[in-house]
Amino acid sequence: MNLEISYGEFGVKPPVIKPIPEFLLEVTEEGIRELISKHYDAIKESDIMPLFPKNREEFEQAKVNSADFFIQICGGEAYFTKNRGAPRMVGRHAPFRIDAKARQIWLELYKPLLEELRESGVTETSLYSFWNYLNVFSIWMINIK
Repeated sequence: MNLEISYGEFGVKPPVIKPIPEFLLEVTEEGIRELISKHYDAIKESDIMPLFPKNREEFEQAKVNSADFFIQICGGEAYFTKNRGAPRMVGRHAPFRIDAKARQIWLELYKPLLEELRESGVTETSLYSFWNYLNVFSIWMINIK
């Protein structure tokens, strides 16, 4: 798979397209929770860990919140909205200093995990759909130059 990272510029909000419904069908809700958990575990060892909760319980809750968001955005149950209100992700990320480099690291940490999903039988069409969402959605989170 060729998962390219688009250039992300502060203040630019390109149109976002949600992942295709097949992604959730192929990966399943449980699979998305596992994907997000593995991503967060990789974050622990990365240069962007300072952007995430240091407290173990808060870090684990952040995994749940993120998985809830991605399940919802992929067409599943609206867990995030039920538990935390409207997503408003730009506002939720505003307190954290996210630059283009942090975004790039965040995306790079997804690449081997998506490759694992491909190897487990998830179609490239579904994976590219999810990747394209992550790639563009993450540009919106850049809040410093």
